[in-house]
Amino acid sequence: MIADSDAAYRAVQTRDARFDGQFFTAVRTTGIYCRPGCPARTPLRRNVDFYPTSAAAQAAGFRACRRCLPDATPGSPEWNLRADAVGAAMRLIGDGVVDREGVPGLAARLGYTSRHLGRMLTTEVGAGPLALARARRAHTARVLLTSSPLPIADVAFAAGFASIRQFNETMQEIYATDPSTLRSRHRRVGSAVGELTLRLALREPFAGDALLDFLAARALTGVEYVQGRIYARTLALPAGRGTVRLKFPEPGESAIVTATLHLEQLSDVVPAMDRCRRLLDADADPVRVDQQLSADPCLAESVRRSPGLRLPGAVSGPEILLRAIFGQQVSVASARTTLGRLTTAFGRPLGAAPDSPGFDHRLTHLFPAPSDLASVDPRAIVGPARRAATVTAACAAIAAGDLVIDAGRRTNELSAELEAFPGIGPWTAAYVALRVLGDPDVLMTGDLVLRQGAAVLGLPADPAALIAHARTWSPFRSYAGLHLWRAAGTNRSRSTIPSKGHT
Repeated sequence: MIADSDAAYRAVQTRDARFDGQFFTAVRTTGIYCRPGCPARTPLRRNVDFYPTSAAAQAAGFRACRRCLPDATPGSPEWNLRADAVGAAMRLIGDGVVDREGVPGLAARLGYTSRHLGRMLTTEVGAGPLALARARRAHTARVLLTSSPLPIADVAFAAGFASIRQFNETMQEIYATDPSTLRSRHRRVGSAVGELTLRLALREPFAGDALLDFLAARALTGVEYVQGRIYARTLALPAGRGTVRLKFPEPGESAIVTATLHLEQLSDVVPAMDRCRRLLDADADPVRVDQQLSADPCLAESVRRSPGLRLPGAVSGPEILLRAIFGQQVSVASARTTLGRLTTAFGRPLGAAPDSPGFDHRLTHLFPAPSDLASVDPRAIVGPARRAATVTAACAAIAAGDLVIDAGRRTNELSAELEAFPGIGPWTAAYVALRVLGDPDVLMTGDLVLRQGAAVLGLPADPAALIAHARTWSPFRSYAGLHLWRAAGTNRSRSTIPSKGHT
């Protein structure tokens, strides 16, 4: 819940947009809830309640403000800061697990009963898993209604609603209007047939160039590419395949990334949006991160030059594990070459026809799935035999369900499971935690280039000494690591990032 309601009210008085999405202001006299930065007249303190999530405000009977659209804000960064069951549950709900597997499925993933999980969520965030999933569906539906040409019935099912009646009732309760009226109030962004164009809001500042550099250096031919300010890639989603093009804002523009999706199944809209947001680290609080890191004189200048660095996330956990395994003790360029060969040999063709909507001849394959590699003869995988054996063993465990790598895991547990495999060490486990879980507090002292960057900035290069110095960076040591990589010259261009990882 809100730790200091007086501080929250001061944020409302000053319309401090930095807190948008981190808590919500509900006004009892109007029955409306807003974001802290809402431009409307500030309500009296005695009439205000605060809620940690939009779902909690909705469950208390409040409807969304039509002026500030509180559910359109970036989400709370708290869920990545929290390495507990509640944080994991929030990340999985965002990915649409409740829509696909129900509350029992969510609870089973986390190792709790449905009742106990419901109690934990209600205590911590003011709403149970069904209410949280309902709020997520309503937000997705509003975005689709106001930014896509999809028929209203398609919007309902794409957002995860079980029926048109449930959809209409929910929209009326939350937005005090029906879907048709909500759509008519907004000018929709034009989209070609078969594509969805959505806007993903991020908190400012946003170091988009640095993120594009990182992604470009690792882009695999056929799976992804970077061209100018566009990052595009193929997607393997729960119900089918798809592609996405992410257009990054120009310097000086608002921190909004435009996502153009082409999906086989509309039910994949929610997980596709969530995975794109995680790839962009869209819910980070860059102001808080930069304030903490710049307090260290060794990092202050780097933070000033590169404000708003984002952790490069992931659209697939198993993919990042394989990238990490192939990236151990080799340069990024070498790993990309080897992974390109792996994709050509074992990645499934996208199969899009040249005349299909959104056809892009540069996107031809999905990244190889664990099920495609689990039964492969290790000798067919290019590279050292020991690494090939690690790849097939890990993929077999993932395909069998014995190893789960998704945003719902917790760093300590997942790292222990990964390091139990021969050929997977702390560097690889830490890289997976950083990119898949979005763990903000991972310092990869086993990375040679990171230690070189530390020396450039006047920090100790010895792992033990660096760990000791980095205590003051917590809980944002992952972001500090990005600054160390940059100091070592790892982002000089969008074509080469010489980096080596050591297990």
